Amino acid sequence: MTDDLPPHPALLPVGFTDLLPPDAEAEARLTETLTARFGAHGYQRVKPPLVEFESTLFAGSGAAVAEQTFRFMDPESQRMMGLRADTTPQIARIATTRLAAAPRPLRLAYAGQCLLVRGSHLAPERQVAQAGIELIGPDLPEADAEIIIAAAAALEAAGVASISIDLTMPPLIPALLGDTAGQPALVRALDRKDTAAIAALGGALAPTLRALLEAAGPAEPGMAALAAIALPDAVRGLADRLAATIAAIRHRAPALRLTIDPVEFRGYRYHTGVAVTIFAPGRQAELGRGGRYLCDNGESATGITLYPDTILKVAPRPAARPRLFLPAGTPPSVAQACRDQQFATIAGLLPVADDITEAKRLLCTHVWRDDHAVALQGF
Repeated sequence: MTDDLPPHPALLPVGFTDLLPPDAEAEARLTETLTARFGAHGYQRVKPPLVEFESTLFAGSGAAVAEQTFRFMDPESQRMMGLRADTTPQIARIATTRLAAAPRPLRLAYAGQCLLVRGSHLAPERQVAQAGIELIGPDLPEADAEIIIAAAAALEAAGVASISIDLTMPPLIPALLGDTAGQPALVRALDRKDTAAIAALGGALAPTLRALLEAAGPAEPGMAALAAIALPDAVRGLADRLAATIAAIRHRAPALRLTIDPVEFRGYRYHTGVAVTIFAPGRQAELGRGGRYLCDNGESATGITLYPDTILKVAPRPAARPRLFLPAGTPPSVAQACRDQQFATIAGLLPVADDITEAKRLLCTHVWRDDHAVALQGF
């Protein structure tokens, strides 16, 4: 008979982690930078709760994330509740209820944590930080362009200037496929960009589907190729809307790197118009994702969510605040003056024999000596 050892106290469930110094502070400062730039573009901050009743959390676009939502019963009301897996449906609820009378377009921003039932192979994290914006109201290419440009500006403010913005139109392929959209093998072939399978399974639509597949790539040549493809009127309207959004982006931010993928539609679970994914060139991880959708009352909206955890891996780290050791007995006025000079002050609680050694032990960069801060590199 063997006794199982108790789990180590640092052991956490799969997909969860402790964020330690200096990463925790870096993430907090990054989130502040993103939301400050959102505010500069006119987006006002809201703070929805972590938990809502299922009846509201899963309304409208929220139904798409129901399977990723932790659910439990409220001991007070005896009603089922959910812990949010995505913030966008909550912003849509706020916009159409508490802010229903607010003038449109309504611009809202948010930042907070979400919890997922399960991660994926590429993104195993189950607690995910989000920072994003939603523009509720007019269904216009200019509105689609605005949220993309604001997100790019926020990333630039965080030091991520080199990004690639991939645009798609999720309703396009389902509208083109019509009754054949229910063929799992064809949908899987499109998802995998398998031209041989598309030719075998696509029937009369196969040449059109292959042409759409070949249009993927840099925006301008891709849109030129898309314009040359014969499409039904309803599908052509979707392609033209994608082109109008790209034109609106180019008018305001001509230097942004834009690509299109007319065939991409899997994973955009509730999007009804132009959708966007932001990448850092050379990396597979998504920095942000969003697009146009409908609120549960049918009002049109568009938005984008940035992922601070992922951005933190590609953004340059801000310079760490210098840490100044203040020997025990240093006057409070001195400590405050040093903080005013952007030092993080580490106060000695008891006298020590060697201030230099103590400062190094506490990972300080400076020590207070002879009425001024002295860098420790020389010691």
